[in-house]
Amino acid sequence: MIHFWEQPAWRRPFLATMGLGVLVAAGVGDDGPWLSGAVLFAAALGFGVLFRLFPRGLDFALGTGVGFATYAALFTVIGRSAFPDVSDAVLGGAFILPVFAFLAAVIRRREGLRRIVEEGEIPDEEHLRRIGKFLLMMAVLGTACLSLPANRLGAAWQGVALVAGCALIGVLAARAVRELVRLLVDIAQLMDAIGGRAVSLVVPIAAYAALFSLITVVFACLYRVADGVSRGRLFAGPDGPIDLGFRDALHFSVVTISTVGYGDIWPTDDGARLLAAVEVLAGQILLLFGFYEITRNRLSAKDDRARDQEE
Repeated sequence: MIHFWEQPAWRRPFLATMGLGVLVAAGVGDDGPWLSGAVLFAAALGFGVLFRLFPRGLDFALGTGVGFATYAALFTVIGRSAFPDVSDAVLGGAFILPVFAFLAAVIRRREGLRRIVEEGEIPDEEHLRRIGKFLLMMAVLGTACLSLPANRLGAAWQGVALVAGCALIGVLAARAVRELVRLLVDIAQLMDAIGGRAVSLVVPIAAYAALFSLITVVFACLYRVADGVSRGRLFAGPDGPIDLGFRDALHFSVVTISTVGYGDIWPTDDGARLLAAVEVLAGQILLLFGFYEITRNRLSAKDDRARDQEE
């Protein structure tokens, strides 16, 4: 018998999704290690079971990773907002409940689900109706958690309400397991299609990134030189005029060309403002260039495929 870790086909998708699981687990750990540990445990268990039953590859791994990360993010936001007094340990336990219910249903119905994963199915009206119904019920349940005054209850009753809600989610997920697996397959197919298109975008993306970096660095140097040779300070921050170092100049240049506007550094001199306006204009022209190159590259790829088919 070949051990799990000796299967090269398993290693790459599992490690890829676990990397995402580790990142999500670290991100949601606001009030202690329990929720982070629960997320990490659920990721390892869930991805391990799914890839053991359905070794589909990296695209399926990305599909399951997207679904898991979305669930973890929504659970954390709704759980901490609607049940603020629940301990981190209870929050972690409640997080695992729907995952256990879903995986148990997957294992129980693995033979029928394996055909869906391996062969794929074109989404039909019945599938869309069922998955839409499930997502609607999840939206209603999440809205109810945020709307009802559960946060006025004591910590113990908040925990009871949270666990009951997660148990209900687990029941619904188990009942809709076939549609959820089909949704993961749909996401995997979409990821595969996006990956195929991304190959043709490598050159335009690289050119755009190079020009973006060039413009950003050039204007950062201009800001720094202008501030250095000026008698007074040309830039200010929340505490007043600042001596613009290159790190601050580079930060301001990135913020300006991307039109983010954090408001932590701003020009106070007309010349510096004009220079910033020129950089904004250069950034917009660069954006148009990027769109043009991507469109031209796609049209060129279509022409090449049409020429190959004629030949």
